[in-house]
Amino acid sequence: MALHKPPSALTGSGAFVSNRNIYPAPLNNLQPRSVWSHFATLCAIPHSSLHEAALREHLVAWGQARGIESVVDGAGNLILKKPASPGCETAHGVILQGHLDMVCQANAATRHDFERDPINAVVRDGWVVAEDTTLGADNGIGVALALAALEEPGLMHPPLEVLLTVNEESGMDGARGILPGTLQGKALINLDTEEWGHFYLGCAGGVDVEVRHACELQDVPPDYALLRFEVSGLRGGHSGIDIHLGRGNALKLLAEALRDLSAHTDVRLIEMRGGTARNAIPREAFAACALPVAMASNIDEWVRHRHEAWRQRFAEADAGISFACQHYDTLPDQSVTRADLEHLLAFLDIAANGVARVSDDFPGVTETSSNLGVLGLTQGAFKATFKVRSLHDAGAAALADKLVARASSYRFQAWKDGAYPGWMPNPASGLLVLCQRVYAAQFGQPASLQVIHAGLECGLLAASHPHLDMISFGPDIRGAHAPGERVEIESVARCWQLLKAVLQELGKGVADA
Repeated sequence: MALHKPPSALTGSGAFVSNRNIYPAPLNNLQPRSVWSHFATLCAIPHSSLHEAALREHLVAWGQARGIESVVDGAGNLILKKPASPGCETAHGVILQGHLDMVCQANAATRHDFERDPINAVVRDGWVVAEDTTLGADNGIGVALALAALEEPGLMHPPLEVLLTVNEESGMDGARGILPGTLQGKALINLDTEEWGHFYLGCAGGVDVEVRHACELQDVPPDYALLRFEVSGLRGGHSGIDIHLGRGNALKLLAEALRDLSAHTDVRLIEMRGGTARNAIPREAFAACALPVAMASNIDEWVRHRHEAWRQRFAEADAGISFACQHYDTLPDQSVTRADLEHLLAFLDIAANGVARVSDDFPGVTETSSNLGVLGLTQGAFKATFKVRSLHDAGAAALADKLVARASSYRFQAWKDGAYPGWMPNPASGLLVLCQRVYAAQFGQPASLQVIHAGLECGLLAASHPHLDMISFGPDIRGAHAPGERVEIESVARCWQLLKAVLQELGKGVADA
């Protein structure tokens, strides 16, 4: 670990120095101002997975300007430390935890460079929203809450550590790289859940499945025509917390359409792609195909029929679905062979996608699921990535093994990667008892207890720091991992109220958390 000094390109005033204005102005007047000010900074500084360095260095400078110790560990995680308030020195330390990176998704017609451009956040009907991209409320709001707690005047609190991990969204590398003994606190509050009024006590573990195949190529006959099929207009969403909503997966639907078409004519598949993240439900997918000229000239009726069938099928879950076809003059030289086409489409049709099992212990909660998140086929090179989740690690492993076996049956290469454990509920949690009491006192009603079908870092942190007593809560966030992501302003204020009250109670040393 190494202490950091402020880089010359940064200031200690909370402002990111660049050739842009501080952005976005619509957040300036929202309450609580300290939380929204930090979130506005996160919107101004790009922080996609694996590109969190500028934001991290800004926060190092911000902390040092306020006398807050900053440590960057070997994995790139940032830990900010603040001593206990006077009179709270004997209380057990508390860790506030979130992640620095965000999922980067934009609508196809939107030009946005997530490594350079700020997020265009606006206020709409009580929500802060990014209308054409992801917002980064997952987990920018959690980060903002933790930073606001570090500088809140008059807040009585125990010793504080703010742990901000890197690359959570694409591999949990930060949490995976934390060495035992790094964290000194005994209680950990994770601020990365997305439904206000719930305390989360556990989460799903997960594993990725990668499938690859080198397809054989064949010449395209000269009396064929080139077409480009496009599935678009889907809502997408988080591949864990939204997987049960019945939304369309653009990749699965495109494969379904091509399989139907190939049953009626000779389809020469040239290229196929869709999805940008294995933990986001794909919203768009495209395929370039060559068809006999006679079939291509009459394809529009088939496309309209398919489009209308999908509109009826997804009338409630994905009403904006669109299926379209474009005609091109230039014909490529080669396509995938018929045998490989049949194998690819058969595998994509049968590969597990969506909810595999609902929990017996937590009614209405998905226990095990799979998401076909990213697919690419270019010049015969096929690659697909699945995200498998389960509340039980054995369930995730079993479903992943099934996907690998399915792929292997078609002689594709397939393997598991990036497994991380789930977070098992602790019914004897002293932190939970304290938080329940504080919540009821603040809001006049009990909080709901829940587990989440998403990957929180608590499972990995429990593995490296088994003494930790953990809980998670957060504001109402909708559409995480998809353009149009939004966070409710009022629920952020309530989260802030709860966090301050919990820290003050923990500062009294009333719970051996």
